[in-house]
Amino acid sequence: MPLDYQSLSFAYRRSADQDGDGARRPVVIVGAGPVGLTCALDLAQQGVPVVVLDDDDTLSTGSRAICFAKRTLEIWDRLGVGDRMVDKGVSWNVGKVFFRDAQVYRFDLLDEPGHRRPAFVNLQQYYVEGYLFERAAREPNIELRWKNRVVGLMQDDTHATLTVDTPDGSYAIACDYVVACDGSRSPLRGLMGLSSTGHSFRDRFLIADVKMAPATAARFAAERWFWFDPPFHRGQSVLLHRQPDDVWRIDFQLGWDADPVVEREPERVAARVRALLAHATRADDGAHDGKDSGTHDGKDSDADDAFTFEWMSVYTFACTRMARFRHGRVLFAGDAAHGVSPFGARGANSGVQDADNLAWKMRLVLQGRAPDRLLDSYDAERIEAADENIRNSTRSTDFITPKSAISRTFRDAVLALADEHPFARRLVNSGRLSVPSTHASSALNTPDVDAFDGAMVPGATCVDAPVRVADRPAWLLDRLREDFTLMVFGDGPVAPVDCGPIPLRVVVVSSVPTRGTAEVVHDEKGVVARRYDATPGTAYLIRPDQHVCARWRRWRPDDVRAAVARATARDQPNP
Repeated sequence: MPLDYQSLSFAYRRSADQDGDGARRPVVIVGAGPVGLTCALDLAQQGVPVVVLDDDDTLSTGSRAICFAKRTLEIWDRLGVGDRMVDKGVSWNVGKVFFRDAQVYRFDLLDEPGHRRPAFVNLQQYYVEGYLFERAAREPNIELRWKNRVVGLMQDDTHATLTVDTPDGSYAIACDYVVACDGSRSPLRGLMGLSSTGHSFRDRFLIADVKMAPATAARFAAERWFWFDPPFHRGQSVLLHRQPDDVWRIDFQLGWDADPVVEREPERVAARVRALLAHATRADDGAHDGKDSGTHDGKDSDADDAFTFEWMSVYTFACTRMARFRHGRVLFAGDAAHGVSPFGARGANSGVQDADNLAWKMRLVLQGRAPDRLLDSYDAERIEAADENIRNSTRSTDFITPKSAISRTFRDAVLALADEHPFARRLVNSGRLSVPSTHASSALNTPDVDAFDGAMVPGATCVDAPVRVADRPAWLLDRLREDFTLMVFGDGPVAPVDCGPIPLRVVVVSSVPTRGTAEVVHDEKGVVARRYDATPGTAYLIRPDQHVCARWRRWRPDDVRAAVARATARDQPNP
């Protein structure tokens, strides 16, 4: 029988710190949600011991975040949990946009073959947290402490000290760095007298997670459907996503004047869901009349159209961020650092990418291989990413919920034209979906000196591709992990490059088959060369988080050493 992650509770256990026996820790992470657990796993796999503190003893309630992007799945692949997420989740690449009663636009987020992961997987947050927790529980470098609430923090130039409240009273724990992953209301942010600022949106939305009968669920494809002004919900918008276990996420726009208490009444929500089902399935069989049976659990007169509610919530949202994500020895990540609207699935995905950006930098600093100022690049790069997400999220919200008659007229005209005119489709905005940020202006990049085509610019995340390793099928990203990697295109051997304290792996991308070596990948169909615009002699320097930081048509060891020094902030004189 599958494990019910929503019913799990975790035992509080007394720690050595409470008896005065705890040594100073390298890293304490506050918050055991998807971002905190991802960061803990990333650090632990790199050999950094981590303590995770959480003020609760359960996983998330309700499905909450459900859309996890290709880049997030690739990060979780590196941490050993990607397969579980994809195997349980609902994979999708296609979205459809409807205006009133007609489909006006269809898009495919991954319209070419040769990718290991889909564009998105829909998976309830409690599964995500459960899989991450189970992986973390097997990691000897992670200590999880439940019912441990941070109530105080002090820091100086050498370390930080947290005061933690537990069922047994308070204790102190000292550490080199603190990572705050404690959510949008971030108690740690409040303790430090910090705040997030931005723009709040005057609108309300209803989330309903609906478990459908199998016959009803089978009528819907694993796609993202978005309606503007549909006949079953006039003047507003509706979003539909499929989740595992025949559960569907439905978002109904309600308007600012809606009463959140009234709108959560099961009978009222059931009527909305029945109207959606009647409209969406009528084209299939012509038989569904959408009549209300009057039952509050959503059971229609047709048994095949029965549904029950898993979770409901009425929400408003804001696009906000902190002015800085680094405050001395405390670094903020995920919702604690920034917040966006749910349109585009940019919240949880950007938080996981925060952890991906931070972990390798923190590891090098703790090992003494890079200066502390390398952590300043986390602040700069992830603020740039947060601003990009906020900008896209704000534009999506403005299109979905126009606040003036002129804005609505423009939007409706765009939607009416989108069916026949490609220029109008580019203007349709039902949520610009999450993509990894390109840190194009990062101080860690070495600017190009040669001409390249394509998207693999310094600062971009590496794109995956099918390869063969030792004559067996494999994926490129599996070879680009943990350390800096020099990826060289050509058919001959490449001598190691000594980069001082920074380990550097060399991976050769060959056009001819190879046997018996893990550091040579066979680009059997030339996909890697095409995606990276590579010719024999081309080289890419890849960071541990799989971002490009330099590339050359003809490379020299001295160029590589200089680029590695720049990418680890060792090229600047000590202050």
